[in-house]
Amino acid sequence: MITNFLWEELNGIDLEDIFFQQDGATCHTADETMQLLQTKFHGRVISRRGDVNWPPRSCDLTPLDFSLWGFLKGKVYANDPQTIPELKEEIRRTINKISPQLCQNVIENFVKRMNVCKQSRGGHLSDIVFHI
Repeated sequence: MITNFLWEELNGIDLEDIFFQQDGATCHTADETMQLLQTKFHGRVISRRGDVNWPPRSCDLTPLDFSLWGFLKGKVYANDPQTIPELKEEIRRTINKISPQLCQNVIENFVKRMNVCKQSRGGHLSDIVFHI
């Protein structure tokens, strides 16, 4: 995934001020994976074994957790895929339909969450409801 997709997507992009964030899944933090990430994001990998510790259970702040996974699950399973190939195709189809406006809303929501977290000195955001 990293060499077959991500590196191609990053061609021509100045990565000097960009951090890479991933969760702490074992496959994401394997030695080979971390070494690959360091070649492009030296000193700027947010992960369980990265340069910046990934906060476990940080769904208050992680856009994939607070927006994408629930959105995908609701859309993908609405069509009741019966096989793995059908499931994969539904995931692809649903991701391809994500609008730029939805992405913009998620980014704005992320900024709001960061500000609320900062105001609460890193406390839990359970009483906050955010809409995308």
